Amino acid sequence: MSITNATTLRKNLFHYLDAAAVNDETVIVTTKNGNAAIVSEEYLRSLEETCFLYSVPGMRESIREGAETPLSECRKLDWREALK
Repeated sequence: MSITNATTLRKNLFHYLDAAAVNDETVIVTTKNGNAAIVSEEYLRSLEETCFLYSVPGMRESIREGAETPLSECRKLDWREALK
């Protein structure tokens, strides 16, 4: 994670954007009115997806249950068959 102020950000904007986009680095920008963050699009989308999934009633518990299920107890799903 990098922390910079708005003046330095303006001078090195492309460097900070590449750090976020290519290296998945979070950049915190401090200002007089509060702070802001620059993150990669991929990170933002994954965060939004996680928030959406956790907003579905029962989904958090279902995800946790699935993560704790041993592979030996899992069955292979035929998606083509399941979607008919």
